[in-house]
Amino acid sequence: MDKKVKVLVTIPRRLYGQVSRPEDENKLREIAEIIFNPYDRNLSEDELADLIVDIDGCITSWGSPKFTEKVLNKANKLKIIGHAAGSVKPYVTEEVFKRGIVVVNAASAIAVGVAEFTLAMILNCLRAIPQYINAMRRKNWRYKEERTEKTYDLRNKTVGLIGFGAVARELVNLLRPFNVKILVFDPYVSLEELKDYKVEKTDLDYLLSNSDIVSLHAALTPETYHMIGEKELRRMRPTSFLINTARGALVDEKALYKALKEKWIAGAALDVFEEEPLPPENQLYELGENVFLTPHIAGLSDERRSMLFGVIVEDFRRFFSGEKPLNAVDYTKLSFLA
Repeated sequence: MDKKVKVLVTIPRRLYGQVSRPEDENKLREIAEIIFNPYDRNLSEDELADLIVDIDGCITSWGSPKFTEKVLNKANKLKIIGHAAGSVKPYVTEEVFKRGIVVVNAASAIAVGVAEFTLAMILNCLRAIPQYINAMRRKNWRYKEERTEKTYDLRNKTVGLIGFGAVARELVNLLRPFNVKILVFDPYVSLEELKDYKVEKTDLDYLLSNSDIVSLHAALTPETYHMIGEKELRRMRPTSFLINTARGALVDEKALYKALKEKWIAGAALDVFEEEPLPPENQLYELGENVFLTPHIAGLSDERRSMLFGVIVEDFRRFFSGEKPLNAVDYTKLSFLA
């Protein structure tokens, strides 16, 4: 590059401090003149439209304004948008792609965190680790004799993955040492794509009735809304567990409450909910030790959150150097991505 490009960072300063590291900003400064959001809040549509003039690249994160027609009409030099977070659906439109603007995101980095968290929750469910921790807080050493539900190994079990995007693929790699059989239901993934992962593609009914652990990794679309309801939960084994670190509305929560209350399944671990924050009156809070609830934290440890900006900076470096970005969003697949 003969001269530095101009990059607008729309991320509010407080959030910017959480998703970036000094070395990543320094790396961006080597190739770009940086214009920062001057506020500790997200920009308005009008503010973004004013700032986007003569900008070559724009870096966004959670809560950034959408690239509307009004914004794009001012984006006379915009070539690439980098989203230092996961899904770009709330922020970009079809028109962005039609104009040839490249879109990249940091979903690959988040997927690593979600996969690790999912594995942790699988082990928590099978071994009842949180229940034992809580018992020891109550100074109840004899809980291990009092507890009536069985605990299980992960080794040699069958894990069913619903959806086979980045998170599920990371999870497969983490599960390998446990010698599990892995079933996959994902109508958008070909057998050729699955070949290297050594998993078995199957239909939803077979997966539900033959898995010891069912883990959700699908995007929320009109097709997948409440895809796990009463019929599906009744297909699962009474010794099986449901894990949801994807989207809350994939599961009919009323049906799940009934399934857990009546013990159609052994338990569940839920990090996402149809309404967030989960309302205090939600029935899921009333359940006992067969459900683990966490407040949508699967994606990012504080350490991994600080890496998101760096993922985008590296793709900007590649793009403006004439190389192919590593995390480009394919518009043709956007409808069924998370």
